[in-house]
Amino acid sequence: MKKLKWGMIGGGEGSQIGPAHRLGALADGLFDLTAGALDHRPKQGREYAQRLGVAADRAYGSWQEMLAGEKIRDDKIDLVTVATPNSTHFEITKAFLEAGINVLCEKPMTMTVEEGEDIVRVAEKSGKICAVNYCYSAYPMVRQARAMVRAGELGKIRLVITNFSHGHHGDATDADNPRVRWRYDPEMAGVSGQFADCGIHALHMASFISNDEVEILSADFASTIPSRELEDDAMVNFRMTGGTVGRLWTSSVAIGRQHGFDIQIFGETGGLRWTSEQPNQLIYTPVRGRTQIIEKGEAGLHEDAQRLSRVSIAHPEGFPLAVANIYCDLADAIRGETREGLPLAADGVRSMAAVHTAVASANDSGAWLDARPSIFR
Repeated sequence: MKKLKWGMIGGGEGSQIGPAHRLGALADGLFDLTAGALDHRPKQGREYAQRLGVAADRAYGSWQEMLAGEKIRDDKIDLVTVATPNSTHFEITKAFLEAGINVLCEKPMTMTVEEGEDIVRVAEKSGKICAVNYCYSAYPMVRQARAMVRAGELGKIRLVITNFSHGHHGDATDADNPRVRWRYDPEMAGVSGQFADCGIHALHMASFISNDEVEILSADFASTIPSRELEDDAMVNFRMTGGTVGRLWTSSVAIGRQHGFDIQIFGETGGLRWTSEQPNQLIYTPVRGRTQIIEKGEAGLHEDAQRLSRVSIAHPEGFPLAVANIYCDLADAIRGETREGLPLAADGVRSMAAVHTAVASANDSGAWLDARPSIFR
């Protein structure tokens, strides 16, 4: 099968997310890194792209240069990944969709709900895919949990408890570190800090597994380090359209927690628990039954979990391979095979609506507010 041509914007040398995308996109031989504008500094971006094997004429100094160069080529890229600061996502994503190029955008997809709704419309009009990198939803055992819920193995879902809390921004003496500071700067991050950065992964996961969407929410935000304009800790309660009750905690000042992303799903006939620090295992307890550990790679898993498991039982599959699973689903989708688990622009705009609603709620003493984007009301 011929490889798809892949380009990347951002994610340059020294970036946090760039290596995960490159490992993920190239892991299964589905994509070739064909073009890139990897750094806001043109010279460094061109040089780094060429060191990664990109031809000199497709190692670009800016995303605008890359757009102009790629859209007129007969062999233009099939997919571009947008891994730039939050404030640039909308402009770049929209421009490449309009040029007829599929997009994988880092989250949050946009800074505003209106921008997100615009991306949904542009993607529909162009006929191209706009995916959002909610990569935790692509772990095999998360797909197993999702399939179990859809198969009715937990009965009607009553309650979702999820959190994404770490302590890596808890040192007040490190608050001015540029790699940390931008996350709490409204000009760079938007209206929300920690909730928009990590909390929306947890919120997306709640909807992804439970097969339900957030309808209303109530939020409490805190900036525990006074110099931060945006929150570094948040608690969000939510109710879903199907009646599911949700609780979400997200924090960047929980010193002692390393990654801290986990989710529990409680239904009428059973409960599930998954944690990103032990991603190969799904804990399942049927009502009136004994707690079981479902292992990645064992017999009897649902098809989606089996399909996305690469190595045998007891061997770990980490974060880059979860990202790789997003690229697997994208490759299938680009070739015309629908993958229901692929997070798309609709998921991105729902997340952004939840972010803005949570900010409004936190500013209104935790008032319960409608969290749906207007296009889905």
